[in-house]
Amino acid sequence: MTRLLLIGPPGAGKGTQAVLLAAHFGIPAISTGDIFRSNVKNETPLGVEAKGFMDRGEYVPSTLTNALIRDRLSQPDAQTGFLLDGYPRTADQVAELDNILVESSTRLDVVVQLRADNKELIRRLAHRAEVEGRADDTPEVIAKRLDVYDEQTAPLIDIYVSRGLVAMIDGSGEIELVTKRIIEALNARGLEQDA
Repeated sequence: MTRLLLIGPPGAGKGTQAVLLAAHFGIPAISTGDIFRSNVKNETPLGVEAKGFMDRGEYVPSTLTNALIRDRLSQPDAQTGFLLDGYPRTADQVAELDNILVESSTRLDVVVQLRADNKELIRRLAHRAEVEGRADDTPEVIAKRLDVYDEQTAPLIDIYVSRGLVAMIDGSGEIELVTKRIIEALNARGLEQDA
């Protein structure tokens, strides 16, 4: 049973590492960004509501995000572990996640904090915009998203540090090297690969 949370600024490599770590530990990667983008693409009511916030580089309101996460963590595949990518992003969402975990008699094992300098983050996001054609990766929106992260999400790290859950990982360098750093840090905390 492995329950991880990936936290870090836009462009730190959370989505890439989430897929690799989920496969390594045999748990589902749950990305709020992916879920919202899928809903936007399919023009669902949630997607229509979320699109305006995403296009401006703002966070989708907690009421929508909390409901989505509560539902996703109740699914059978998440009962034996999960990796959250992109949630929680605010102190209110930390409180809601705490409630969800208490209700299911579980807890987080580790919060992996991916770090990279802003210059590298902007370079990565600009490259991603070219490759994936993401509407939420324009220079203006990138700058806004980094500001919103610094203002609303970075303070959450202190909450998890005070609980002794944070493993700080250098997110720069080749993907495989970053994955290796994360797995070594998780193994040092007693989390092993799913058999």
